[in-house]
Amino acid sequence: MKPDKAVVIVLVALSVGFAGGFLSRPIISPAPTADRITVAAPARLTSNEPRGTQYFVAHVDEAQRVVAGCRDGSVRGGECTTAEEAIIKIDAEERRRKFLGN
Repeated sequence: MKPDKAVVIVLVALSVGFAGGFLSRPIISPAPTADRITVAAPARLTSNEPRGTQYFVAHVDEAQRVVAGCRDGSVRGGECTTAEEAIIKIDAEERRRKFLGN
């Protein structure tokens, strides 16, 4: 047998082996089904972490309530600063729109 012929035989054998493994993979180890996959519940509903600035930008009325509560002392914590930052961002955006005429 010539060396070139041996190389071809080895390459063909490897190709057949890889193809056989690739094709038999779903039979040997099937993909997980939907009943095995668990999805965690949203942590935001039970979390005590302060809401972010993006939340308050989307919910302006809530941000104004939180800032008013911070001023009279009924609300404390990180939400005071994030709500105030959101209101500042919203005011700046309104001023920019008025200035540029948009």
